[in-house]
Amino acid sequence: MSTDDSPTVAARRERLQQWIAEHHGGSQASFAAATGINQGELSGLLKRKSFGEKRASSLQKAAGMPEGYLTFPLNQMDRQQPPRQVSEVATSNEYVRVQQLDGEAGMGEGRINDDFPEVIRSMDFTASYIRSIVGFVPQPGRLVLVTGRGDSMLPIIQPGETLLVDSGVQVFDGDGIYLINTGNGQQVKGLQDRGSAVYVVSANSALYPAFPMPSGATIGGKVYLRNRIERFN
Repeated sequence: MSTDDSPTVAARRERLQQWIAEHHGGSQASFAAATGINQGELSGLLKRKSFGEKRASSLQKAAGMPEGYLTFPLNQMDRQQPPRQVSEVATSNEYVRVQQLDGEAGMGEGRINDDFPEVIRSMDFTASYIRSIVGFVPQPGRLVLVTGRGDSMLPIIQPGETLLVDSGVQVFDGDGIYLINTGNGQQVKGLQDRGSAVYVVSANSALYPAFPMPSGATIGGKVYLRNRIERFN
């Protein structure tokens, strides 16, 4: 049993308490049920029980915390937050927090992923809304926001519109809108199976003719329109 906490352990206990407050309404029982930890051990970790890096790492993983949330080097002089990933539940009211993918995606000639910072950094959605669009609530970090630029997807997607992307889809998953990279940066494009090949298709086909998806092109996720439940068919 620990009698005097190091600054790292003290910060670790504080962050664990904060996580329980933000994600389990302050209920240790709820956290214990979600992670499988013994409630007596949890109570000890929050107070005086030894709380080493190995235990912190396993608990961090079991709770679905961002990487480094409990194991990031912590001390009294450096209390900055570790790099944050997407947390599935942002509040105790069953909200899903989705953070923005750095950069933007082109709808035309393509955009490199470090062009411009965006104003929107994250948005909260109800779990029911996510299910109505994607069909399920993905694991934390899988959903991201991107902002489309250009005119190739007009009128389906307006320039500057924020889009919801399921980054867990890394292969063609049926006709729809995808985040792809054909070698010129990330782009938001329609993909259609035309029998002989999967074609890259723009809604604004008069200016952007369809073409077969090049070999070596990659899929970064499937795109869903944030403000209305539509798919590109």
